[in-house]
Amino acid sequence: MSKDLPVPASRYAQLAGREIHWLDWGAPDAPVIIAWHGLARTCRDMDELAQHFAARGFRVVCPDTIGRGLSQWSPLPDEEYQLSFYARMAAALCDELRLDRVHWVGTSMGGAIGTVCASGLFEPRMKARIASLTLNDNAPQLAQAAIERIRAYAGEPPAFDTVGELELFFRTVYKPYGWLSDAQWRRLTESSTRRLPDGRVTPHYDPAMVRQFSAHDNDYLIWPHYDVIEAPVLCLRGAESDLVLPEVTQQMQQRGPGAAGLLKVVEIQGCGHAPALNVPEQLQLIEGFIRAAGRQARVGETIAADSNHKD
Repeated sequence: MSKDLPVPASRYAQLAGREIHWLDWGAPDAPVIIAWHGLARTCRDMDELAQHFAARGFRVVCPDTIGRGLSQWSPLPDEEYQLSFYARMAAALCDELRLDRVHWVGTSMGGAIGTVCASGLFEPRMKARIASLTLNDNAPQLAQAAIERIRAYAGEPPAFDTVGELELFFRTVYKPYGWLSDAQWRRLTESSTRRLPDGRVTPHYDPAMVRQFSAHDNDYLIWPHYDVIEAPVLCLRGAESDLVLPEVTQQMQQRGPGAAGLLKVVEIQGCGHAPALNVPEQLQLIEGFIRAAGRQARVGETIAADSNHKD
């Protein structure tokens, strides 16, 4: 990592009864972005995004979901590997860090967690905290065939004799992320590897996390949450995504924040599921959206304050 780039603090806390790890980038008093990774990934996927925003006056909090990265594995997988518990952990994280207002950027599962937080249906106090929501190849309804594909590789992670072989596996499975440099592929691999008792290496996560799909049918069918979101939403759809289908983003335009004029959908060319959020074009797009949402929120607060003063 270059000396000119921001360096994160690595932190841990007991949240909802489990030890959770996160990286904390930027000044503690800066506007906050929560950047949440995808189903079988880690907070390190957000390094480029966090570096970009921390260098531009934001604080970026990047958690490892329970069962992933350096966070504790759940002793109660059927109860805790589900969106309602992830929302509970997100609320506990905001309480721990005393965050009243955040911009949420979520890839895949991280976007679904942001959606159920922004709705307030699971955790009512989270609704007012979400200033904007960026969904990176995530939607209130996902293609079943793609879910089955993800279950197939995530539920039974392979093991390899060498880290080099594991990197080749990741390069194949995550090819839809789009362009990554060789250094980024190496970091993705090294931050996603754990060694088994027999000495082989395997992806870092708890394989039981995939039981979310069998223990909680339709956990990712979350239209009721989407329909009540009142924050601005940016949906980035990988142009070649098999998880978020065009007909679903069209429905999003007609419901909830879409019907209220608060939704922007952008297709990211050269990517499937899901864009890596590691190139200037993607980062600048998100930055423009977040800054516009921040300005909109400040105008709303000023109008509300003037109204209260007149009263």
